[in-house]
Amino acid sequence: MINLTQRQKNSLSTSPPRRDLPTMYDLPSEEVGESGLPDQYHPIQAELLEQTFQLRTYPLERVFSAMDLNIYYDENNTRRYKRPDWFGVVGVSRLYEERDLRLSYVVWQEGVNPFIVVELLSPSTQAQDLGQVEADPDGNPTKWQVYEQILQVPYYVVYDRQQDAFRVFHLENNCYQELEISNNRLWLEELELGLGLWQGIHKGIDRLWLRFYDTSGDWIPTSEERADRERQRADRFRNLLIENGIDPDGIEEF
Repeated sequence: MINLTQRQKNSLSTSPPRRDLPTMYDLPSEEVGESGLPDQYHPIQAELLEQTFQLRTYPLERVFSAMDLNIYYDENNTRRYKRPDWFGVVGVSRLYEERDLRLSYVVWQEGVNPFIVVELLSPSTQAQDLGQVEADPDGNPTKWQVYEQILQVPYYVVYDRQQDAFRVFHLENNCYQELEISNNRLWLEELELGLGLWQGIHKGIDRLWLRFYDTSGDWIPTSEERADRERQRADRFRNLLIENGIDPDGIEEF
């Protein structure tokens, strides 16, 4: 399993009792008045990341990922949040308190910080996403500052679809260091998972997409791709029976 840092494991050790802090139900994800709302592309790309974020070292019920969901990160200022285009957490219940879908991700309740964050660059948010400004328009820390200095997210990824290029920053000695990417692929050692650019059709659109691959270098399939493979396998078996003079409809199912 992934070795979480002591900071990540014990991020609540000095926190006030939970009853003194707002919960997920008090701090939902709301889009009213939010700048930089996603375009049509953002949710489609984020969904592909969500579907292919499957770790060999953790069961599905102990992995959580979300797109466009508020992360509340400051227990001393409980209205502060960031909303990544997509993020993944390991070692936490897929459901809030193992029973409910999340309205937001509240770090002082969850006890585990995100392990990877992906931002899809757009002109209105690019400066913040790349740490090129000191504060956001409201005077709060930028996304870069929150991910690097407060949440200390081990992997921070930015993808520029206009340039068909992505960059990965790894937390080393409490600072982000950019990693070298080869052939549009990068192996994330702690996750035992790879991230790369795939040319293919997703949701009927043929382009380069950011998605995860496994230890064999194979792209992790989506649920739709798995269903297609099963149908193709069934069709091949049916044709094989017909070629050998066997009526597939006449075979009894057991």
